Amino acid sequence: MTTEMATLAGGCFWCLEAVFDQLQGVQSVESGYMGGDSPNPSYEAVCTGQTGHAEVVRITFDPAVVSYRDLLAVFFTIHDPTTLNRQGNDRGTQYRSAIFFHTPEQEQAAREVIASLTAKALFSDRIVTQVVPATTFWQAEDYHQEYFERVGSQNPYCTFVVEPKVAKFRKHFTDRLKK
Repeated sequence: MTTEMATLAGGCFWCLEAVFDQLQGVQSVESGYMGGDSPNPSYEAVCTGQTGHAEVVRITFDPAVVSYRDLLAVFFTIHDPTTLNRQGNDRGTQYRSAIFFHTPEQEQAAREVIASLTAKALFSDRIVTQVVPATTFWQAEDYHQEYFERVGSQNPYCTFVVEPKVAKFRKHFTDRLKK
């Protein structure tokens, strides 16, 4: 099996990981940091907004089962790509909307998807999602990995922020859920 990698930022990585973990064709999802200046950043440092990193998920997927464009369709369904450096109450550059492309084909696909969404006027505001080259991926601390799966409704943030995104994904992509 041939796999590819996608790296996306759309607010808190717990939300993105919880959704993409359930998508057919996704082999693994890792929470981490990308796009900043300092090496090996910690969660605490990233949360200050001073490192320049975004919270991201690195998705390993089987393109024979789920395409890169399919991943982008999910991505643009589950987060608000029109708010600069913000998702809901999460504010700061670490919560920006960004697509970190790994290949020229991914860059082209991302730009085409954004152009298509813009032309269809699906969002009332302008899409501000960055499309930038992937840089070093720094894996987040172990306690962030599979956070929603492990903690779920025990954490109010998960109840009020993560669960609605998962529910929205499950509603719109019922036929794409892992069995």
